[in-house]
Amino acid sequence: MKPNIAPDVPNFSSGPCAKFPGWRPQLLADAVLGRSHRSKAGKARLSAAIERTRDLLGVPADYRIAITPASDTGAVEMALWSLLGARGIDLLAWESFGHGWVTDVLKQLKLDDVRVLEAGYGDLPDLSRADPARDIVFCWNGTTSGVRVPDGDWIAGDRRGLTICDATSAAFAMALPWDKLDVTTFSWQKVLGGEAQHGMLILSPRAVARLESHTPPWPLPKIFRLTKGGKLIEGVFKGETINTPSMLCVEDYLAALTWAESVGGLDGLIARSERNLAAIAEWVARTAWVDFLAADPAVRSCTSVCLSIVDDWFTGLPADRQAAAARQLAATLEREGVALDIGAYRDAPPGLRIWCGATVETGDLAALLPWLDWAYAETKTAHRPAA
Repeated sequence: MKPNIAPDVPNFSSGPCAKFPGWRPQLLADAVLGRSHRSKAGKARLSAAIERTRDLLGVPADYRIAITPASDTGAVEMALWSLLGARGIDLLAWESFGHGWVTDVLKQLKLDDVRVLEAGYGDLPDLSRADPARDIVFCWNGTTSGVRVPDGDWIAGDRRGLTICDATSAAFAMALPWDKLDVTTFSWQKVLGGEAQHGMLILSPRAVARLESHTPPWPLPKIFRLTKGGKLIEGVFKGETINTPSMLCVEDYLAALTWAESVGGLDGLIARSERNLAAIAEWVARTAWVDFLAADPAVRSCTSVCLSIVDDWFTGLPADRQAAAARQLAATLEREGVALDIGAYRDAPPGLRIWCGATVETGDLAALLPWLDWAYAETKTAHRPAA
């Protein structure tokens, strides 16, 4: 039967993600608007965003943190263009964003000494093959596959290369081992539900040493430049952004950090995400038509939860009809106003992707689950051939 209880907040998009509970525009009243971001007040807000990020995530004091343009993508590109080329590179790719970094390194930077360690959607590459003598580029969490690395144990403590980690759907929801990460990036629009277009770049002392000792053979656009005269531009890591940020978005991020602190800081955020994953897992365990895209529980994401439809009716359809049926399922839920933007990523296998990050309330997920069963039954009926 059609359920009669709906989620209070139907926003389960994997980016931009749901705003934190209790968010309202009035929280942005102190934004430094209509004046320079380089004013004393503007720089103070930018510096606060950096230092409060450090405190919440437990970033070591000798790591640098910068606010970058162009979201997580801009932060990753800044790292790739500025740091690569000094050593051979291992690129780990098991979903669309990791493959995007492969394309950039091979086809844009045109580097030769590159190994690509790949796996299909739902799996991880063999992490033990990553060579500590080489630079390693990887996503901590595969946003489009629902697969995360289980920990940092596979990264050598005495590595000679750098680790460059795209952590955009992991930061604030998963424990990141800073001693194993030399470059870490994320965006405000993921786990904390901030606004788009701003990224964060976190550099270890080893990464700073590479920046100051290595000059890439290609020209660097101004928007990527982190050094001048062979020395780090320290102001970038103190809130003097390379380009003009949105101070309204900065204020929104600061509000999200305040909320994060109110729910127990990083431990509280991780617990909220893991609790959401557990609610989905309990439903999957008793539901015949669905399963996790990631077969191994140890690598299942607690933020971008990706689900496959495993019912014989669905798997027996041709590929194009599977895709159409999955789209219809997501559209049915959206039409009812109970789940917005939960279709699988366009490059991923047909299915569902439900954001379970910390800003999502477990009660809303619990209300959603009966709707998934109902909408699947409706979709199955609609796609059955006429008698």
